[in-house]
Order: sequence, then C-alpha cells, then structure tokens
Amino acid sequence: MFFKIQRNPKGNITYLVDQAEQLSQVGLEKPELEYLLQEFKQDNTIVSINKYTHQLYFVKIERNADWKNDEKIRKQGAKLCKLLNEHKQESINIDNLSGHKKAAYLLAEGLALANYQFLKYKSDLKKVKHSLEDVFFNNHSLTVKELKELEIIVQAVYQSRDLINEPLQYLTAEQLSKEIQQIGKEGGFRVQVLGKAKIEQMKMGGILAVNAGSILPPTFNILEHRPQKFINKAPIVLVGKGIVYDTGGLSLKPTPSSMDRMKSDMSGAAVVIGIMYAVAMLDLPLHVIGLIPAAENRPGENAYVPGDVISMYDGTTVEVLNTDAEGRLVLADALHYAKKYKPELVMDFATLTGAAANAFGDVGICAMGTAKESIKEQLSQSGYRQFEKLVEMPLWEEYGQMIKSDIADLKNIGGPTGGAITAGKFLEHFTDYPWMHFDIAGVSHHVSGKDYRPVGGVAMGVRMAVDFLMHYVK
Repeated sequence: MFFKIQRNPKGNITYLVDQAEQLSQVGLEKPELEYLLQEFKQDNTIVSINKYTHQLYFVKIERNADWKNDEKIRKQGAKLCKLLNEHKQESINIDNLSGHKKAAYLLAEGLALANYQFLKYKSDLKKVKHSLEDVFFNNHSLTVKELKELEIIVQAVYQSRDLINEPLQYLTAEQLSKEIQQIGKEGGFRVQVLGKAKIEQMKMGGILAVNAGSILPPTFNILEHRPQKFINKAPIVLVGKGIVYDTGGLSLKPTPSSMDRMKSDMSGAAVVIGIMYAVAMLDLPLHVIGLIPAAENRPGENAYVPGDVISMYDGTTVEVLNTDAEGRLVLADALHYAKKYKPELVMDFATLTGAAANAFGDVGICAMGTAKESIKEQLSQSGYRQFEKLVEMPLWEEYGQMIKSDIADLKNIGGPTGGAITAGKFLEHFTDYPWMHFDIAGVSHHVSGKDYRPVGGVAMGVRMAVDFLMHYVK
C-alpha cells in the first residue's frame, strides 16, 4: 500500500469530523448536509455521498484521545476499507477536520491493516485482489514523520503476516533463514545464520531434539540492529519461537482445528522479524538483537520420544513427557544464548501453550516475566495504545515445583492445570536477566477475520513491541 502527503487532494475524499460545524468546511449542498446529519443521528458513523466524478466519505468520530476511542477509529478504518473495495476504489484522500490530532493516522492504520491479503497461491488475482492501493493525506492531517512511521509499521506487520501464512512446503527452517536475510537487506539490519553443524557443535540439545524427526536441518538466526549511537548500555534481546511446523511429534496432535493451523507455530519468529524490520527502518537509537531458533517437530524415524532425557545448551537435563511441548525446548536454548550479551532486557514471543489460548482467546496476550515493574507498566501501556493488550500471569514458586522431574533436573510439562505458567517457569530457569515472556498462542492466527485482523496470520505483538521500544527511547 502506498502512502503520500499531497496539498490539494483530488478524487475520493474521506472527512473525519467530531462536530457538525466542521461539515461547513466541505461545501456540501443543503440536501446533502441534511442527509448526512440525519444519518449521523441514526448512529451511522460512516456515510458516503456520490458526487458522480468522485465519492465523499464522512467518518464521525469522538474527540477523546484515549485507547478505547483510538481503537474505535482503527475499526472504522477497517469498515471504510471494506466499503472502498466494494466500490472498487483505487485511492482515497484522508482529511482530518476533527479535534483528534491523530485521527487520520489511526483511520489509515486500521484501513491499511484491513486491506492486507495473502494472494501468493491464488490463481485468479483479478477476482479476489482488493482494488484499494493508495492512501493520500493533506499536510494538516499527517506529518511527514508520522507518514514514515505508519508506512514502516504497516509494512512490518505485512511481512510478519506473509511469513505466518506460508506453508511448510515453502517455509522450511532454511528458507525462513533466507527470508530473514532478505528482510535484513531491505530493512538494514545484520543477519547471521548458524546451520546444523554449528548447532551440534554448540550442543543446543533442545533444538536438536525437537528437529530430530525431520530430514531437514534446523537453523539458529541472529539478527542485529546496532546504530552508530544508541542509548541502552546493554542490548535489548528479542527471542522468537520458529517452529515452522508442529505435528506434535510422537505426541501427535489431532488434525481438526489443531494440526491444520500449525504452519503458524513460527508466529513468534515472524513477530520478532517484524519488530526488527521496524526498529531498523525507524533507525531507533537502540542496540537490539533478535534470536530465532528454527526447526520442525515431526514424528520421523529418529524423533525424540516421551521418556527421553535431553541435555540442554546450558547443561540442564530435561525429561520429555510430551513431545508436543517442544517450543519451550528451542526457546530455552535461545534464552541461554542471550546471556552472552549481558542484556538489559529480553523479550520472547511464542505460540507456546493451548492453556494461554483457552484462557484469553484471541483478545489478549498472556504475559509474565521478571522485568522490573516500570518496564511491565510501559509494556502494558503500549499494549493498550496499540490494542494488543497484555494480561500478566504470576510466576510463583509453586508452579516451578510442578516441573521438577524425578530422574532429571526438569520435565517439559507440569500438571493438567496452570499450563501457560508452568511453561513460563520452565523458560525462567534459563534466564539470569530482566525478562518478559509473551505467549501469543491465542492471538497469532485467526480462522475468521475480525476488524483489521484478517483470516490467517495476524502478527499481534509487532505494534505493541515497536510502540514500547519507541517510548523506551523517549
């Protein structure tokens, strides 16, 4: 999608208003104005008027600039997107006449995110491709800085969604590494890829065990944004779960409503890639590192089995009681690797547990960690601002007792309850730094679209984390 500021908008125009008096600036004829006011009275907040040569769209918003109202404007952008595509419009000009200074940004954000499509495998693009391509703003509705920010963040989300939507037949662990390298070139961050031989040399037992059932090799990817000047004394490290496909291993998943969506089990990796792209393109004065362990979890002839004891990268022994609890094993190796940077903060993103999805559905991100309260508060505020809300869970010691093993240091699952937290306690064992864990199992992939979140990959977490890092700079 193309964004541009132009001083004299032509063609289709969307006006954002919060008071009837603002409509006088448009130059409507009396019957048009009366029709518009009547529609607004009936709570129709998006109204179109046909001027024959072009179309006018009026979006009635509330002036209050709080997180709930901001989200309403994004959702109105999604509704407008649907209307524009139904009308086969190719472009739209946005003119903010309201008192809400960021209304044009928010409307365009919802509109652009709703306009996303994954069409790589569609054979007849003309039938399904959206008509809308260009969004224009006049210079009092959006600044050049805001335009650049909007464009970068939308592109970051698009790239993450594309990766989540790719099937395994294309997006193997090695192909994911190639995609990261290409996005690194576009975004301007460095990428180093470690292959299977190096992973074996480093004795990353979690990654190797999970991938043992696949004939295709795993990879370990290191992404780095290190500008000439940065304000953090130690790096911020992002870790993303890159299970490019999860059958459950020998603890096989049922296919209906489960395994059929497991191409999305690398959503955490996709979110980290999107964040790194945005951070680099925005050139934030932060030293940020991304770590992505990538593997498949298959029930092949050499697959690890329930009852195995594996030795992790840090030397911890783990009794495997369920091969479908594989994400924590690959993340644990990456979290231990992060120690070499003596990081200021580590944040991991993973589709880790069905328990998190069952608890919060597709509404909130399950969060927990050891970062200081001020960091947690900043993350929570970013979650509300971007409507990617966080729900913090406790890391009480009682949950740690649930993953103690009789024959090894740890076991990879707890009991039948508290599954999201026992998974978090497992990860905590491999950290010695301020750390936050985001379980995005319920929000990473939608089976039916909702507002500006499409069917398929959602990439929830990208906008929240980028917002957090932008405010971290301030």
